[in-house]
Amino acid sequence: MTKPVHIAFEKFEYTIPLTKIVPQRPLVPEHRQTAKYKQIFQSIKAIGIIEALVVYPKSPDEYLLLDGHTRLGVLKELGISEARCTLATDDEAYTYNKHLNCISTVGQYFMILKAIENGVPEKRLAEALNVDIKNIRLKRNMLNGICPEAILVLRNQKVAVGVFPVLRKMKPVRQVEAAEHMTAGATYSVTFAKALLAVTKPELLVKPTPKPRIAANSVAAQEMLGMETDRLVKDLKTIEESYGKDVLTLTVCSGFIKKMLADSQVGSYLSLHHSDLLEAVRTAIAD
Repeated sequence: MTKPVHIAFEKFEYTIPLTKIVPQRPLVPEHRQTAKYKQIFQSIKAIGIIEALVVYPKSPDEYLLLDGHTRLGVLKELGISEARCTLATDDEAYTYNKHLNCISTVGQYFMILKAIENGVPEKRLAEALNVDIKNIRLKRNMLNGICPEAILVLRNQKVAVGVFPVLRKMKPVRQVEAAEHMTAGATYSVTFAKALLAVTKPELLVKPTPKPRIAANSVAAQEMLGMETDRLVKDLKTIEESYGKDVLTLTVCSGFIKKMLADSQVGSYLSLHHSDLLEAVRTAIAD
């Protein structure tokens, strides 16, 4: 019988003084200069802490910090004396760091759009995310002119923001093709998008241009060719790895089918009710 899974933390949050929280590692000065630290700093300063710290109670006056070292450093720098905390039932951080999800570019767009629709000023969003207000406006209009099918293909990917203005120059059917090319090669750079645009047929462009679209020896063409070559090599390696197993499976299955067809009753039934299928199977397993 399967044992029930025990919850790794308490269901309620607690407000704990920062003086009672013991970090597992120091926050080095270099980390405070990173863009990520500055973004978290500005976010907490503008709207407060969103995700609670995760701590393990070692004693009534001492809590081991399992998750949230950057947040703790920001809170201390801002002069905040206490924080919301989730109490873990074991002193390990693996449970909380097992799945680290980075929000996709399309996901950021929908979050920003939802916040604006709910009345959050663009200026406050920019302050919370530590970006220029022009960046917020750029992301707000990022998917204008992009067809839903292409958005669906790219919805979970970290696509460069500059890719979407390039896709906007293509008609919907070509946008989908370009999105699929980028996904197949796991390449979402502006350079690659421009290379796809350059080799797009005029009839698939929003504003066709009669001039030559791309030079064969250009950097864009070489990058696109390199991406395509890498993809083909990966596909070839995958085929090589499964070839032996597939051949063995096919040999065993062919032998079994030949044995079945040798039975007069089976052969007669298939010949009477599925003659076209029978002929196709015999052709497929013929030596």
